[in-house]
Amino acid sequence: MTRLVIVHHHFRPSGVRRVIELAAPHLVREWPGEIRELVLAAGEPPDASWLKLMQGQCPGTQVRAVVWPAIGYASELRLSSPSARRRAEQAARELAEMIQPGPCLVWAHNLGLGRNLDWTRALMIRCRDAGIPMIAHHHDWWFENRWHHFTAMRGRGFRGPAAVADAVLADAPGICHVAINRADASVLRRHFPGRAGWLPNPAGPTARPPAARVAAARRWLADQIGESAPVWLAPCRLLRRKNILESLLLARWLRPEAWLVTTGGASSEEERPYADALAAAALERGWRLRLGVLRDDPDGKPSVPELFGASEAVLLTSLQEGFGLPYIEAAAAGRPLLARQLPDIAPDMAAFGFKFPQVYREIRIDPSLFDWRQERRRQARLFAEWKGQMPRAAARLAGTPALLAAGQPQPAPFSRLTLTAQLEVLDQPADRSWARCVRLNPFLAAWRRQAAAGRLAASAWPASAASWLGGRAYARAFIELAQSLPSRRGGRPRASRRAQESFLRWKLRPEYLYPLLWNIRS
Repeated sequence: MTRLVIVHHHFRPSGVRRVIELAAPHLVREWPGEIRELVLAAGEPPDASWLKLMQGQCPGTQVRAVVWPAIGYASELRLSSPSARRRAEQAARELAEMIQPGPCLVWAHNLGLGRNLDWTRALMIRCRDAGIPMIAHHHDWWFENRWHHFTAMRGRGFRGPAAVADAVLADAPGICHVAINRADASVLRRHFPGRAGWLPNPAGPTARPPAARVAAARRWLADQIGESAPVWLAPCRLLRRKNILESLLLARWLRPEAWLVTTGGASSEEERPYADALAAAALERGWRLRLGVLRDDPDGKPSVPELFGASEAVLLTSLQEGFGLPYIEAAAAGRPLLARQLPDIAPDMAAFGFKFPQVYREIRIDPSLFDWRQERRRQARLFAEWKGQMPRAAARLAGTPALLAAGQPQPAPFSRLTLTAQLEVLDQPADRSWARCVRLNPFLAAWRRQAAAGRLAASAWPASAASWLGGRAYARAFIELAQSLPSRRGGRPRASRRAQESFLRWKLRPEYLYPLLWNIRS
């Protein structure tokens, strides 16, 4: 192969960009023959410093960025549906003409998020018709608590789930659908036999930053928070699914002296209300919370590994993750991790060999700490509105959320509360909420003692992880999938739609329903 084309809506700082920057150099080194050119195609130009990083990591390979605005998020293009469709088709045609003739492979990221179906459909059709092999790499899914996207999809001519499935999960001989966890990959493999796979994100025990850099990061953090105090780090963007207030609650209970510091900002306009609400609450209530320390230009600021090294502990309280890179980054940095045990991620982490001492399923909250009945009414309204965004067939599959299934006030998981109720809990004095909730979460008492004594445990880096997550292992698995594509034939009738239906039946079960994700304001 002479040309590898990496396609994403954008190359903003994110988990997807991190996967690309870690994996691409290994693909260049390991590919049989030679990759002469690496093309980065997106809806906006990447940061000059990041492009320079990619060029430096792929010596001997030409690295260049190409930009078509039509590739970006549809919500940010502000185009009519016919105009968006024409521009997407033109961008796909120009991309195909640019990379042909000659051997090439398209590696397209996060099309399953559904943020620009005109582009997704145009790219899939163009690759199919031109015989260009494609790895469709799905990091997130539009149907995972993102049903407001479906309203936008309908407005752009994708009238039902079947039309969306045909675009996102196109069934063609030269297209391989790949997931980043085994649970999702098992569904894809069932419906696209021989043309689906699992690629866990690449990671490794990188060299830890020099002590001088870690000390500098500690001083920088002290300047950010205005005092020299312990820092508990939440390495995430300001997204609702990151469930950031649960991290704050844990920090207040277990290490009252600590500041919770998050790294990124909001990555889209739909997440802006949540980010603004957190910032306003922190300022008004005087919380020990510093948001988005790396959200602006990171030049001159500590790196993420340096922030890990300068922090006392790491938190990951997400409601959902495709892979859960912070689990692994905490182990690589040798930092204690406090994290929710996500059912789709935990089996993969165990298979890799990781053992995380401080993981939990839920933090249960005494109902006296928030207005339980008002919260139930609020959730009933929001859930009805959320289901109203779905087609009837999908709405019938939705389970009953935890709080709505309870007839009387009873303990509720913090993760299953709206933002309004979460704020009510945090408005309670920390000692009062601790006294009411520690009996419901007895494991927290031991963690509190360990945190005070500096004895929270970190996960060791297992020797077995390299065979799963190492750069060479990743490249070989990727190459094996890519090389098999030219020999694959078409799939089963209606495979795209059946695969999506399987996902819907699974992802709409009660355990996957979170009020924070039903509305951008809850």
